[in-house]
Amino acid sequence: MEIKIDDLRGPEIAALLEDHLHSMTLHSPPESIHALDLEKLRKPEITFWTLWENGELLGCGAIKELDAEHCELKSMKTNKNHLRKGVAEKILVHIIEEARSRGYKRISLETGSMDAFVPARKLYAKHGFEECGPFGDYVLDPNSVFMEREL
Repeated sequence: MEIKIDDLRGPEIAALLEDHLHSMTLHSPPESIHALDLEKLRKPEITFWTLWENGELLGCGAIKELDAEHCELKSMKTNKNHLRKGVAEKILVHIIEEARSRGYKRISLETGSMDAFVPARKLYAKHGFEECGPFGDYVLDPNSVFMEREL
């Protein structure tokens, strides 16, 4: 498996992110969807990684710089054909290591509060994330869970 920074121009990543945005609409009301589309992910403060194996896209994840010491985990998504194979964990570990190497002191995230997001919340907790209050531009929302970990 190979993790690489992605320029978000390939059809595979466009399809995976379209699936990501669609799955958010199945589990969250519109006002509680914080997933970013391709154009918003191309902002300079965001670094986006994809995980590949034998030419196939397995998953993705990103960080968004909030300030010099704080970043946000964004766009964690596993290709539905590769669920429960450790894809998300591999990407998460890579992103945590990269955030630490860039000098961030804290990494935060927002995910859903619904049952569909339990596996994600368990993965984040396994890697040291704890629930916290809203950060950045977020506000309290019963459909959101906010988590963070110190680096």
